[in-house]
Amino acid sequence: MQKQEILEQIKGRLIVSCQALPGEPLYCEDSIMYLMARAAKQAGAAAIRTNGAGDVKAIRQETGLPVIGLIKKKYDGYEGYITPTMTEVEALVEAGADIIALDCTMRPRGDGKTVKEFIAQIREKFPGVILMADIATLEDGINAWKAGADLVGTTMNGYTAETEGVSKNGPNLSLLHELSQAVEIPVIGEGRIHTPRQAVDALQSGAHAVVVGGAITRPLEIAGRFVAAIENR
Repeated sequence: MQKQEILEQIKGRLIVSCQALPGEPLYCEDSIMYLMARAAKQAGAAAIRTNGAGDVKAIRQETGLPVIGLIKKKYDGYEGYITPTMTEVEALVEAGADIIALDCTMRPRGDGKTVKEFIAQIREKFPGVILMADIATLEDGINAWKAGADLVGTTMNGYTAETEGVSKNGPNLSLLHELSQAVEIPVIGEGRIHTPRQAVDALQSGAHAVVVGGAITRPLEIAGRFVAAIENR
């Protein structure tokens, strides 16, 4: 699918993040994330976001929906861990990711490159790739837009040293609004969207689309919220 076609397909709609991390019950060698993606498609999701080349391939084959692919990997000297180097980009391109998500916060990178330089490196090798910039702040988002990203998502807001004081109870609607006014690319609302009402609020605050993961596809996290609420009643 071409970029504009994908952007139109996801506009005003739900993207479901289908991921499991080490230590979670659904994290296993023979991933079952394609089944989560199947359920998301049947429910009406417009696209899927997933971690790892293997799940990108399996989910594209299973659903036929656009897939936002990323690879989480920690390297010495890199504060970011979402698709941090060309090695991960190459693996995702080979796997067939429609969109590649990468950390575009302005935190230190072990290779010394800026976000602009990293995006330029990707564009030189893969000129047609669609890039989603995962950011934490308004400044990050503006920088990623000017560096050449195709979409910008609020994925990292609340998960960096600079933003760790942000409320965990819901999405940062003010950031979504400010970002949607400041950049000329679609803004994706992602992070701490726990309820359908919050998803609607994110769209009404300027998000082009919303990504929901933990509230849908991570049963350990979902059950934990219920247990905590009951125990603290």
